[in-house]
Amino acid sequence: MKAGKRTKIFVDICMMVFMVLSFVRWEGDPTFHLIVGAGCALFFGVHMFIHRKWMWSVTKSCVTGKMKPALRGKYIVDMLLLAVWGVSIVTGVLAIWMDGLGGVHGWTARIGLALVVVHIVQHRGQIRGYCRRRRKAVAAGDA
Repeated sequence: MKAGKRTKIFVDICMMVFMVLSFVRWEGDPTFHLIVGAGCALFFGVHMFIHRKWMWSVTKSCVTGKMKPALRGKYIVDMLLLAVWGVSIVTGVLAIWMDGLGGVHGWTARIGLALVVVHIVQHRGQIRGYCRRRRKAVAAGDA
């Protein structure tokens, strides 16, 4: 497996772990939630940076009207995720100093989590393909 593919998978797994941890422990330990939320935001930023060329080319094809219909749903979910997580990250940071933003932060985080589930379902073929190739490599001793 290429190093770039391993990096993408590592970042995605770390982002998901940090996201789950921030949801599990958000109420009982705000410091833990803040640290884990910052880690999740960091991995989200790295994820966006890694996929910047794809996002640019797909946005360009959307603007020019050349986007394939099968890609449109994925693009819409990705852009909604970008907007929702952006609001969630900003309100999470601002909630440290300002009261009253916790509700917005909480709701955008829940909507973002639902969109992540949709995103994973949309990419299930890629995930399944990776798991198959990985299983074959391990069985052949190439791991």
